[in-house]
Amino acid sequence: MLGILYAIVPIFAWGSMGTISTKIGGRPNQQTLGMTLGGLLFAVIVYLFTKPELNLTIWLVGILGGLLWSVGQNFQFQAMKDMGVSVGNPLSSGSQLILGSLIGVLAFHEWTKPIQFVLGGIALCSLVIGFYFSSRQDKSSATFQENHNYSKGFRDVMISTVGYVSFTVLYNNIMHFDALAVILPMAVGMVLGALAFMKGQVTLEGVVLKNAFVGILWGIGNIFMLLAAAEAGLAIAFSFSQLGAIISIIGGIFFLGEKKTKKEVRWIIIGTICFIAGALLLGIVKSY
Repeated sequence: MLGILYAIVPIFAWGSMGTISTKIGGRPNQQTLGMTLGGLLFAVIVYLFTKPELNLTIWLVGILGGLLWSVGQNFQFQAMKDMGVSVGNPLSSGSQLILGSLIGVLAFHEWTKPIQFVLGGIALCSLVIGFYFSSRQDKSSATFQENHNYSKGFRDVMISTVGYVSFTVLYNNIMHFDALAVILPMAVGMVLGALAFMKGQVTLEGVVLKNAFVGILWGIGNIFMLLAAAEAGLAIAFSFSQLGAIISIIGGIFFLGEKKTKKEVRWIIIGTICFIAGALLLGIVKSY
């Protein structure tokens, strides 16, 4: 029970990041830089309190993971700009679950039992249906094309997914480190990646510094993710954390004022139910 309670924190911490960052404003590159600076501050504080042992391998892999993460985050911000938070964030989370699961099964043979393939197949189908309905647009709506570029948004989601999943596979399947040890090198890599996206045009404007708060939210989500994994297992903790997409949907509609028709609201409800079912089923599959 305690593990589940811990797992709820990343849902809200990570699920609200897109809404808060969009509300603060700034270009995707500025949002990424501000967020990574906040994440670096958090990582330094964690390091000073925990003093984990760091070696060259941890630094190199940590920085590489941070660079991959920055690709995922930057293009997720791009997707949210092109499609809206209530569409872009759920698609990003769901794509990560699907691609990550497929790589785990095909490359690392994480599913070995028949029941895992049955439940896993149902979970992936549920996620696909959930993404379809969550991103479906009412073409009769007057706001269908208003300030949105869905074709570019889908491309952004795909690039973001590759970045995020590569980072996850690197840390969880290829290399295994103490999460508290790797968080500082990773944060350094995140900042380096964000600086690369800025192409040398770095200015610490107010909007960048305000977005640092989002990076602290990311850090809080990370800590409670670790606590949840310790209590309930990584499978449950990770699957629960992806439910933050629901917070993004709510935040996009009610706090950012993203307009939805009655049809779109019904589709979002269907998609959300399917998304929850798929994420929870994947957690069950991984726990076998």
